[in-house]
Amino acid sequence: MTTPPVAERRLFSYTAHGITIDDPYAWLKTPDYPEPVADPAILGYLEAENAYFEAAMAPHRPLVDRLYAEMKARLKEDEATVPQKDGDWLYWSAFEVGGQYRKWWRKPVLSGVEGPVAGGPDELLLDEPALAEGHEYFRLGAFSVSNNGRYLAYAIDDSGAERFTVYVKDLATGDLLPEVIPDMLSDIVWTADDAGFLYGVANDQWRTDNARLHRLGTSVADDVELYREADEGWRVSVGETSARNWLVIATGDHNTTEVRLVPASDPTAEPILVAARREGREYDVDEHDGTLFIHTNDVDPQFRLVTAPIERPGEWTELIAPDPHFYMTGVDCFRDFFVVEGREDGLDQVEIHRYDGTAPTRIAFPEASYTAGLGDNPEWAMDVLRLGYQSMVTPGTVYDYDVASGGMTVLKVQEIPSGYDADRYETRRLHVTARDGTAVPVSIVYPKGFARDGSGPLYLYGYGAYGHAVEPGFSTGRLSLLDRGFAFAIAHIRGGDDLGQQWYHDGKLEKRTNTFNDFVDVAKGLIADGWTSAGRIAIAGGSAGGELMGAVVNSDPDLWGAVVADVPFVDVLNTMMDEDLPLTPGEWPEWGNPIEDAAAFQLIRSYSPYDNVVAQEYPPMFISGGLNDPRVTYWEPAKWAAKLRATKTDGNVLLLKTNMGAGHGGKSGRFESLREVAEEHAFVLWQLGIEE
Repeated sequence: MTTPPVAERRLFSYTAHGITIDDPYAWLKTPDYPEPVADPAILGYLEAENAYFEAAMAPHRPLVDRLYAEMKARLKEDEATVPQKDGDWLYWSAFEVGGQYRKWWRKPVLSGVEGPVAGGPDELLLDEPALAEGHEYFRLGAFSVSNNGRYLAYAIDDSGAERFTVYVKDLATGDLLPEVIPDMLSDIVWTADDAGFLYGVANDQWRTDNARLHRLGTSVADDVELYREADEGWRVSVGETSARNWLVIATGDHNTTEVRLVPASDPTAEPILVAARREGREYDVDEHDGTLFIHTNDVDPQFRLVTAPIERPGEWTELIAPDPHFYMTGVDCFRDFFVVEGREDGLDQVEIHRYDGTAPTRIAFPEASYTAGLGDNPEWAMDVLRLGYQSMVTPGTVYDYDVASGGMTVLKVQEIPSGYDADRYETRRLHVTARDGTAVPVSIVYPKGFARDGSGPLYLYGYGAYGHAVEPGFSTGRLSLLDRGFAFAIAHIRGGDDLGQQWYHDGKLEKRTNTFNDFVDVAKGLIADGWTSAGRIAIAGGSAGGELMGAVVNSDPDLWGAVVADVPFVDVLNTMMDEDLPLTPGEWPEWGNPIEDAAAFQLIRSYSPYDNVVAQEYPPMFISGGLNDPRVTYWEPAKWAAKLRATKTDGNVLLLKTNMGAGHGGKSGRFESLREVAEEHAFVLWQLGIEE
């Protein structure tokens, strides 16, 4: 197919708040969702778009192949994690050469003269490649070994629909137990006696509204429901405190949380409610020797740490006050100390605090821009903490930090088999002033000698939603762009919590347009500073970041030379108006409820990318979707692409690729997902005229 398909226009409209909305591509939404798509007209259109995608990309397949080969050569094929002790075992996972998926291993820890040492044969716990055999898609979800090391409970998704099936393996015999739990959507947490575990299942609307207890050897139909959430916009999760003596049942939405604790030794006991839900108050809980450590935003969006006796969980005493420069993101208790993580003026920090109140120790990291934090630290009595560190020029590094001495030992540095020379690249942290005077941080990496004369190509990435910070980390795939002369920048725009929770609040609900404006203003600022020029900027974002892409191509199409929008949330108004969709009620605190609130309806209507496509020239665009995606349903990118084709006035390339056997994250398997990155990078290079 050499010409793009044209989707049929069918008359359809609805009226809300006195305004009629025409939606001629509403038919692309399957009426039986979440059942599999069966309408031949819908499938035919998606397949026609895929055929056009393949035809348009065919001349550029040699470039895709070169990029894929480069990216694959940077991956250590037999990559393995650093083994970590948990109880009587050392646990790790590893790929085999050519393997798409991991294998999970352990070996016993023996007592040596100078302390525990590894000994005994390696034991294969789980063989992902074998489980994935014959499936177009495979994803391992929850993975939880019982406290005594006897059982492994794990969950798999083989469609991309994120409805996981739980299996339990007896590690002593290698046999699977007969009970199988479908439609699970949670973590798995074992009880103290290892006779059962907590989990949660998704209801028909793909909402986890429950926490359940399964006892080994009993029918799943007899599982005990420990908690059920009545608010359809809230989700239930399960966890445990660091000492594993309390099981945590938490419920909440994007604004508010509520936590209950039950003894790990008696999971059906009456739960302890830590604090009743209060609109806008978020908190999470750990425990040390009968004292609750509660991390909360109750008085300040920067969060603070309070304590309370477990017998009187509502009596909060402030331990660490909120700090205007330090955004406290989490607290973890260990036997002899607790760890506070956060970001100071946007940069990650890790602090060690003693229970006796002595001055905390902040771990020093070597670069001016980086991302760092606690790694895998499963045991209660830790003397050495596992840490992770990377920057835009420093590959992922695993450290052990000796809490007593402050010594840092490098355990592993991400290996790049084809070679990597950090001295060829530079990274900086910039600030660009947005139109309302706000300073927006920008992390940028570029090849040394990059000309600041406006001639260089720039790849600009953004997200800006849900309080999710985009960390300035390392990427081997990005090197293929840097080595072709690109600068790569991350715009830390409002809507994420890069500079604290207020930064998030300033990009949501009625302030949502700050996110889009920040991104555009960062691009204009980088142009003014000589980093690039209009039309030489490739932009990318996925999911809510895809919504960002849709908004900025409507508002400032001339700035962009190429656009990559992965699983983009672009049909915002229609989705937020459909309360029967699984995610919608839980999304209203993020975007607003246009069903009940006329102002929210008008605001969402004013920026929803699909609703604001107009007859103008648009930049070249690469749009992706997943047929089984439960988060951003396939019809959002499909409707958007169809409307763009029918409305735009340019001759620029517009591609829609729908993964017919995958979900929100695209194809599974490390090599298949890498090929998708290569396709997107090839599209960018093609459109900016940088093909070899």
